[in-house]
Amino acid sequence: MEKSGKLYHRVVDGILPQLAAGDFPVGSRLPAERELAETYMVSRPTVREAIVALEMMGMVKVRKNSGVYVVSLRMPGEPGDVLDVGAFELLEARRGIEAEVAALAALRIDQDALAALETLLIEMNDNDIGVSERADRDFHLVIAGATGNSAMMAVVTDLWAMRERCDLARTIHQRARGGGELLRVEEHRAILDALRLRDGEAARAAMRNHLDAVLDHLLAKTENDELEAVRLRNASLRERIFAQTRAA
Repeated sequence: MEKSGKLYHRVVDGILPQLAAGDFPVGSRLPAERELAETYMVSRPTVREAIVALEMMGMVKVRKNSGVYVVSLRMPGEPGDVLDVGAFELLEARRGIEAEVAALAALRIDQDALAALETLLIEMNDNDIGVSERADRDFHLVIAGATGNSAMMAVVTDLWAMRERCDLARTIHQRARGGGELLRVEEHRAILDALRLRDGEAARAAMRNHLDAVLDHLLAKTENDELEAVRLRNASLRERIFAQTRAA
């Protein structure tokens, strides 16, 4: 696999030679997520991204509540950047950037933008998942536009585009669809309330809380073994993933 600075590549680049060497024959189970995370010194979400990448290559199969099993020893060709950014990596970037965008938007947002956000909240309740997801995306884009900063708008727009452009991120988000829709609307309502009050600190906190909840949802929807243990560790995982962002 192509070398890069992406953390999930570290795991994939470690497992592929083991498969080629026969360390894990077809039908065998890969080590648990916790063990892989410790071996490659990465977070559990990074291991999740690596496993999904291996699955997309046709090397492994995830069996819910059982583990990850080898289904092929045929090495893939060079995937280049087709997998690209993973959902957890993307979420980390969004949390750091969109929280600050929300804080600035609180100081500059006008009534038209607030009205648009209110309409989008209603659309998030639509039974059509396509309509609901577009409303979710547009809610964040309207906030970015409310800053009046074209660079911020461009960055947030590109972060959202990556969810569809990058195969790995798109696959993980597709698997995580369903559940938590009411909570998602309530989280966005908290952001809108802070924007109405022109409270930058509250807007920043509400955006971070929302994206923390998205992380929890992705973790819950992509877990494949040690089900209860993962749930108990969610809080500490979140702290570790976003420690640098919070310190800033």
